[in-house]
Amino acid sequence: MIFDAFIIGGGVSGMQCALILGSAKNKPFAQNKQIGIVMHQRASHLETALFNNVLGLQQNTLGKDILIQGKEQLKNLYPHIVQIENEKVISIEQIDDIYYIKTNKNQYQSLIVVIALNYAKPFTIDGLDEFIIPHEKSAAEKDRIQLKNKNHLIKKGLYCCGTIAGFRSQFAIAAGSGATVATDILTFWNGGNHVKIHDKI
Repeated sequence: MIFDAFIIGGGVSGMQCALILGSAKNKPFAQNKQIGIVMHQRASHLETALFNNVLGLQQNTLGKDILIQGKEQLKNLYPHIVQIENEKVISIEQIDDIYYIKTNKNQYQSLIVVIALNYAKPFTIDGLDEFIIPHEKSAAEKDRIQLKNKNHLIKKGLYCCGTIAGFRSQFAIAAGSGATVATDILTFWNGGNHVKIHDKI
C-alpha cells in the first residue's frame, strides 16, 4: 500500500494535522485517501507541560494526558487513519514521486510526508540533512534546529509543522501549524481549490 499522506510525529502538531485530514473523510476529494501517522515522540515537551493558557483546554490540563487522549480521539473519530506505534523513523528517501520511509521495524511508501517532530538535537532521520538549519525563533544558547521551508513546504510532497518548521514551542502555535499543513494538503487534493473543514451542528 502507498499512503497518500504520512505524518511523522505524534505530538500536538502531528496529531492536529491527522485530525484535520481525518475529518475530511466524507469530502469527495479526500475519500479513500490512505493516511498514516507514526506516533513516536522521542522527547515530547508535552510530557512535562501544564496548560492554563490554551483556549478550550480546562485549567491545569496536563500535557501527558493530551498525548493519551489525542490518540483515543483520533482512533474513535477517524479509525481509518493508521496509527503506527513503537516505531522510529530512521530514513526518508524520494524516488520519482514516492517517498520511502524506513523505520526500525518496517518500510512505508507515501506520496506526501509531513515531519512533525520537535526541534531538539540530534535530528536522526537520514535523508534530510540538507534542510537542517538553526532555529530562527528560539534562543541561540538552546541550539535548536528547524527544517528549511516556505510556508511549511520543504519541497514537493514534503512538509513540516510545529517547532521543526521554525515555530515557537507554544501549544496553540503548534496546533495551528499542524492544521495549516492539513488544509494545504486537502487543498492540493481538491485540485488547488482552498479547503477548510468544520463539523456543523
